[in-house]
Amino acid sequence: MDCIHLKGIRAYGYTGALAEEQVLGQWFEVELRLWLDLTLPGQTDRLDDTLDYRQVITQVQELIQTSKFTLIEKLASAIADRLLSLESIQQLDIRLTKLAPPIPNFSGTVTIELQRSKLAPPPAPHRDQQGLPLA
Repeated sequence: MDCIHLKGIRAYGYTGALAEEQVLGQWFEVELRLWLDLTLPGQTDRLDDTLDYRQVITQVQELIQTSKFTLIEKLASAIADRLLSLESIQQLDIRLTKLAPPIPNFSGTVTIELQRSKLAPPPAPHRDQQGLPLA
């Protein structure tokens, strides 16, 4: 399966466990890996035949800007759910980073990474009469 990487999607949002985070807000950054079939656009060279990543960026930014969740895990899940609702995306990895978390004596970032797929899980292995997997 083919993959589109999007790095550096930034937006100002209001997700956080502290009341101040939900009032004052803060910057978030998203990195995405989107798995889809790029065979057709590779042949036709037509934007209509591929995923318009400008729309993906806009949707991610809008979700960050308009959501007020307590946890960044919830925000990352909401972004993943929204993107997997797009027909062409089969699987994704998302890295959502809180760029300046309000933690005393901490100058780093906090990142949540999720992997999501709308592909069916692999079938259970066939088993013999004793319940052992068949080769």
